[in-house]
Amino acid sequence: MKLKKQVTVCGAAIFCVAVFSLYLMLDRVQHDPTRHQNGGNFPRSQISVLQNRIEQLEQLLEENHEIISHIKDSVLELTANAEGPPAMVPYYTANGSWVVPPEPRPSFFSVSPQDCQFALGGRGQKPELQMLTISEELPFDNVDGGVWKQGFDISYSPHDWDAEDLQVFVVPHSHNDPGWIKTFDKYYTEQTQHILNSMVSKLQEDPRRRFLWAEVSFFAKWWDNINAQKKAAVRRLVGNGQLEIVTGGWVMPDEANSHYFALIDQLIEGHQWLEKNLGATPRSGWAVDPFGHSPTIPYLLRRANLTSMLIQRVHYAIKKHFASTHSLEFMWRQNWDSDSSTDLFCHMMPFYSYDVPHTCGPDPKICCQFDFKRLPGGRINCPWKVPPRAITEANVAERGARRPGLGVGSAARGCFWLYICKMAGGGGGAQVAQFGTLSDYFDALYKRTGVEPGARPPGFPVLSGDFFSYADREDHYWTGYYTSRPFYKSLDRVLEAHLRGAEILYSLAVAHARRSGLASQYPLSNFALLTEARRTLGLFQHHDAITGTAKEAVVADYGVRLLRSLVSLKQVIINAAHYLVLGDKEAYHFDPEAPFLQMDDTRLNHDALPERTVIQLDSSPRYVVLFNPLEQERFSVVSLLVSSPRVRVLSEEGQPLAVQISAHWSSATDVVPDVYQVSVPIRLPALGLGVLQLQLGLDGHRTLPSSVRIYLHGRQLSVSRQDAFPLRVIDSGTGDFALSNRYMQVWFSGLTGLLKSIRRVDEEQERRVDVEFLVYGTRTSKDKSGAYLFLPDGEAQPYVPRDPPVLRVTEGPFFSEVVAYYEHVHQVVRLYNLPGVEGLSLDMSSLVDIRDYVNKELALRIHTDIDSQGAFFTDLNGFQVQPRRYLKKLPLQANFYPMPVMAYIQDAQNRLTLHTAQALGVSSLHDGQLEVILDRRLMQDDNRGLGQGLKDNKRTCNHFRLLLERRTLGSEPGFFSKLAAMFRGLIFHSSRSDNREVQDGRTTSYPSLLSHLTSTYLNTPVLALPVAKRQLPGPGLRSFHPLASSLPCDFHLLNLRTLQAEDDALPSAETALILHRKGFDCGLEAKNLGFNCTTSQGKVALGSLFHGLDVGFLQPTSLTLLYPLASPSNSTDIYLEPMEIATFRLRLG
Repeated sequence: MKLKKQVTVCGAAIFCVAVFSLYLMLDRVQHDPTRHQNGGNFPRSQISVLQNRIEQLEQLLEENHEIISHIKDSVLELTANAEGPPAMVPYYTANGSWVVPPEPRPSFFSVSPQDCQFALGGRGQKPELQMLTISEELPFDNVDGGVWKQGFDISYSPHDWDAEDLQVFVVPHSHNDPGWIKTFDKYYTEQTQHILNSMVSKLQEDPRRRFLWAEVSFFAKWWDNINAQKKAAVRRLVGNGQLEIVTGGWVMPDEANSHYFALIDQLIEGHQWLEKNLGATPRSGWAVDPFGHSPTIPYLLRRANLTSMLIQRVHYAIKKHFASTHSLEFMWRQNWDSDSSTDLFCHMMPFYSYDVPHTCGPDPKICCQFDFKRLPGGRINCPWKVPPRAITEANVAERGARRPGLGVGSAARGCFWLYICKMAGGGGGAQVAQFGTLSDYFDALYKRTGVEPGARPPGFPVLSGDFFSYADREDHYWTGYYTSRPFYKSLDRVLEAHLRGAEILYSLAVAHARRSGLASQYPLSNFALLTEARRTLGLFQHHDAITGTAKEAVVADYGVRLLRSLVSLKQVIINAAHYLVLGDKEAYHFDPEAPFLQMDDTRLNHDALPERTVIQLDSSPRYVVLFNPLEQERFSVVSLLVSSPRVRVLSEEGQPLAVQISAHWSSATDVVPDVYQVSVPIRLPALGLGVLQLQLGLDGHRTLPSSVRIYLHGRQLSVSRQDAFPLRVIDSGTGDFALSNRYMQVWFSGLTGLLKSIRRVDEEQERRVDVEFLVYGTRTSKDKSGAYLFLPDGEAQPYVPRDPPVLRVTEGPFFSEVVAYYEHVHQVVRLYNLPGVEGLSLDMSSLVDIRDYVNKELALRIHTDIDSQGAFFTDLNGFQVQPRRYLKKLPLQANFYPMPVMAYIQDAQNRLTLHTAQALGVSSLHDGQLEVILDRRLMQDDNRGLGQGLKDNKRTCNHFRLLLERRTLGSEPGFFSKLAAMFRGLIFHSSRSDNREVQDGRTTSYPSLLSHLTSTYLNTPVLALPVAKRQLPGPGLRSFHPLASSLPCDFHLLNLRTLQAEDDALPSAETALILHRKGFDCGLEAKNLGFNCTTSQGKVALGSLFHGLDVGFLQPTSLTLLYPLASPSNSTDIYLEPMEIATFRLRLG
């Protein structure tokens, strides 16, 4: 303790000297007579001197930042070695609240000033096309365009191409949904395998023929069922350019609901399969069917080394505008990018669809005459009443004369080889028609414009932003699928979190086992389970899977696959944790029939909610292994179910811990007999494992019961009672009540049990945060809401329950909660009484059951006093945040957007963020509001091909975190940073104003570091794995600390993915490390946060990152590992720019 004080005093002295030095420097600048003589304008001769002074000041700031970081590390090390885990024993005060004593160890929030500059923006040139601005300026008036109904009349002269040949590329492709009307397997058996077999034979008949394929999931299944001769033929077709694999992902993913972990994972799975089996490396992206487009996709494709892409489903008014301004091809750039490093060339298809009638030109009745799938006598025909005619030698010239003039490219579906081959030699005019792949087209474009593939052709615009929300006609906005089938959207994220955790633990366990010479004893074959789970998660990213837009039987098939992979991943995690937590690795024995650890929960079937494992207590101690999947040390409350209220919990070292014991409720008023919840705060190492011991017995000082109040509101209900817990039943009463922790006081309505306001402990004023439930109906006209479309019958109406809600209020030392039981939703708001991330936000969940609804949608709306001025912010794929603006000129449904992980509103003083653990639709229809659609039950099809409504609803738990943050006066935290901001402002005031204007323009926005961490806490919960054997384990269990220190808190370890060996079922010695450096906003208050956070200007020393393992090989690669970006190096220090994702191939041992 004495040494710790000495270090602290020394650090304080250094801090004071640094502050005094900075003060003198600042004072010298402020009183510079030359500056005053020139009225604040510096002569040019002094600009360079002043710039040098700024750079020296920034260097000094960084040196002080490093000093503080070293002091932090020293103090943490001293406190960790001296005091062991915290032994916080809460106490109950006279005013009726619990107080948890502060931890003995300090917390640090040390952010480099340089790291705050990124979010200020203002660098580089603005793009010519900013989608937020375009949406605000477009009239969206839907004027009838004639034959091109959603466009305008197009005229052209036969002499338009006299000076230069018009090149026409007809791109044969086949769009194969890996599940929609039929299941994946049924589609494969009945259609897809025949298409691929036909492709091989037809392409070999004529070398001029081309074909495009996108879905590797189908291709891999077909590959496993064809002979070696056909495989060789396929490789030749790929090699000579007749067959192109576009994008190369496992599926063509949805771009609204999918999380960027899953998007990257399915892209890696597809690319790795292609490289191994075909030697193919995709060059172009192809996304013709996702219902709107996200800029996350071109970013990922660019980092995977693709050079071009094509998109299709964009709002018809935007297509019309882009066509009229010759902007259908552009460089798609990320909002934050200042130097074009993220640019990807993009072609937007101009017409309604990607089928033949809507791709050969603006008049579908002419195009349909060349869709030979619609020849008379077939299953489908041309709705324009002019049927196609077979092409013969006799009529090819006449039919060729009927085709419309085409742009430089066109896409068509089907195999109409004869027509194009004849047309190419018999059409006349300055036109060259040919079969082509997508890359053939892009290569021709690059050649004609004289640039390298992927470079910006002269005269082509730059675009930033996204293409949500999508409408294909009239006011038919595809915003319903943001929420459709939320049960499976939630299950998707559960599987994703388990896959990431299993990948990391498996990679670490295998590396440690190999280093110890015990690899032969470890179940390396678990790699096959990982592969299956990767492919299951990838399959579910398909644009008719996670979207909730498939037939009921297909949804059930997806659900069975998801659950099977979830169970497999739990087995992988259990096996890895078993090995890593053993103190004596020699004692490790893998027995698949008798796992050492139990699962944390189980699901009876694919559409059931999880049931947590109950730990049976008796005279023998029970042990629980806790897995923290975060790359940051974590301080959380872990809740376990046990068979007795008489329970003592001990740390790994045998130190008794304070716990909160509660009843386990099955309904509003009924408890589950002989099951109790024990909640314990515990600090867990980054990506590591902790150990708890449970004993039967009672520690009166540390086993602290929760108290419960139940408000019946006049309803005649019997209430279960248990002697172990104080329980008070209140028959009537409507007075508001509050819960509180060290950060805030939270008020609830005594009548509804719903949130009303939040007051920070250091403020007198309450902030309105008022929650209500609402119901949307659907139109009575012909067109109604369905799986895809949201077509409400007007504004939402208040949810009116049949009976008043039963409220249950639980209060205890480590958490308190309010549960409001309504007929269709059980709303839980929990407040943790802990320092750090857990205590700084509200944990909210809504258990929704609308199976008796008819054409209704249930929404949750939050009202606040935030002056949001029509602006709100939603994330894209959990990767970036997109500013939004409520547009009154558009219908209500057009103002909804996807929310995979968060949405927020803000003003000059506050920001309110709703974090979510599942993708849902969100909007802000009025100032100060956020609104999210929880579930939808719709009885009819919406005429987009599905042929069903949404009637297979499940009991669904939607999980949220609500975070209220306060803005600081400056835009950067900390004294040093404010000094730097003042110093820059004195000299370059006008430049700083420009930066501020850019920020106010809201082209970019970023969460705070606290907000990022809140999201990761919500989406990667602690896994509690009970030791299956009741007797004391022979070999001792030891916590596992895989990292020498936590990563900088703006870094996210996206994955540590073991790569495949030559044997598909076994791992190689190499691993893919994928890191993401997040952009963050420093302008939100960051004092007294209660957790450790340090940034490092994007630098990480990977060589010393892993405790007990050496990095023997490190090579930066493209995102999907197909291209090395540099030679393997002995240096293991890496650097990432903010927002960048980087992949490294490494060998741990």
